[in-house]
Amino acid sequence: MAERLGFKHDEALSLGKALAGLNAQSKGRRLGIFKPTPKGLKKVREGERGEEFWVALLGRALPAVNTGQGVRAVVKSKPIQPDGVERYLEGKFGDALPRVRKAMMELAYALDTDELAQRGFGLYEQFRPQISEGIGGWGAKGELDLGRIAKLALQTH
Repeated sequence: MAERLGFKHDEALSLGKALAGLNAQSKGRRLGIFKPTPKGLKKVREGERGEEFWVALLGRALPAVNTGQGVRAVVKSKPIQPDGVERYLEGKFGDALPRVRKAMMELAYALDTDELAQRGFGLYEQFRPQISEGIGGWGAKGELDLGRIAKLALQTH
């Protein structure tokens, strides 16, 4: 989605990693796994934010910064490097990664950018892997249905 909205591939990897992390933290908080602490909040407030700005993606505000290599999402004021994200995706999807990227790009290009920005999270909810609710599903692997993504792309035209 970030690429479709105009970010370069490396920038999109960085932003996607931050978004996935925020979503995992939100779910963890809901499940009681991650709990904000006064000490943690104090540390966040004392840290320098520098020239950070916010990027809205899938209904979430992501902190980001311009670097010599382009836009990068930040975690704890450190830019997320796309190489690590790429290795992670290769490890998770293996030989299927090109097919996954193709399916995602076809879905992203089935909508104009304004509609994609509005409907992106709802589309994700329709194709994300199904896992158990609650703590039992925390960290569980699910299967991504590329056929479902292709069907959504056809339905949105």
